[in-house]
Amino acid sequence: MARNMQPVLKRCRTLGIEPAVMGVHKSSNKNPGKGRKKQSEYGLQLNEKQKVKFIYGVLEKQFRQYYVMATKKHGITGEELLSILETRLDNVVFRLGLANTRKEARQIVNHGHILVNGKKVDIPSYIVKTGDVVALREKSKASQRMKDIAEANASRVVPKWLDMDKNNSQGKVIAIPARDDIDYEVEEHLIVELYSK
Repeated sequence: MARNMQPVLKRCRTLGIEPAVMGVHKSSNKNPGKGRKKQSEYGLQLNEKQKVKFIYGVLEKQFRQYYVMATKKHGITGEELLSILETRLDNVVFRLGLANTRKEARQIVNHGHILVNGKKVDIPSYIVKTGDVVALREKSKASQRMKDIAEANASRVVPKWLDMDKNNSQGKVIAIPARDDIDYEVEEHLIVELYSK
């Protein structure tokens, strides 16, 4: 599978993303955007798309599929797109604090550590629904790696659309994420404009 091997901080700087959005608590001392030329309308639209793809670790083909799914829903297309991305299983694992980054969450799901409603799901792009319970497997809870992750994320704020039970390393999807649940700056209408051409 194609992967972006560019350093995370450098990519964050290029796309204008705070590293914390990626679960990385380091900062770059270089000045973002210094000396950058004024972008064209197309450049702005492309940058927004690249930013969202990078945050969720999604490649173009799958991202376009999500856009098509979003156009078929009844809400505002851009907001529906963000909602679909937020409800990916790897993102939910990250949001619950069961992983330090989305990349790590994807790996944890791939390796079969996650249960959805008591059944093993090892597909990071699996879309969760309201009422779904996402949990660590009993066997996985005992691993030192998972204990370290839990300790590192003990104070992480879980979004209001999720209900986390830290004692049992599981969380429940209590609502579909709304636009105001998105905790990074994004102008999703630019992505819609780009795909609408």
